[in-house]
Amino acid sequence: MTDLTGKKVAFVATNGYEDSELTSPWEAVTSAGATAVLLSPEQGEIEGKKGHRQKVDAAVAGADAAEFDALVLPGGVVNADHLRMDGDAVAFGRRFFEQKKPVGVICHGGWLLVEADVVNGRTLTSYPSLKTDLRNAGATWVDEEVVVDEGLVSSRTPDDLPAFNAKVVEEIGEGKHAGQSA
Repeated sequence: MTDLTGKKVAFVATNGYEDSELTSPWEAVTSAGATAVLLSPEQGEIEGKKGHRQKVDAAVAGADAAEFDALVLPGGVVNADHLRMDGDAVAFGRRFFEQKKPVGVICHGGWLLVEADVVNGRTLTSYPSLKTDLRNAGATWVDEEVVVDEGLVSSRTPDDLPAFNAKVVEEIGEGKHAGQSA
């Protein structure tokens, strides 16, 4: 297994996230030795659609992508819809691409990447209902369990979490990717 000791991974989410799409990758990166940090437009705690509550570590507003080695964007329709309308969350996500750092996105999380204008020319997957949005933003959408494109890891649903988690850990371990760009 890849050792992520000393790595710091940002998770960006808000109320309505898909519980397992936050908790499972969180467990994967922390089990590999990384420090996980939850950033949100909300303060205190956020609640997943199935009731999991997680303490917010810091506000996404003012967060500095330079302090993190990677970003993970959980899905959940309500979560993703709110985040794509939050300018701070969108700008924070875009900075990871500008800094060529790994990004993991699952399910509806891809909406934030559309808003950040970072999917043009990239290949990725998502929950099927995002297919048209991603294609309209210039991405090549494929229906696969997990897709890796130069540090961008994407998956469709919670069923894909084992493959997603493995590739997220691997890409974080590899570090920056020259093809990861905004």
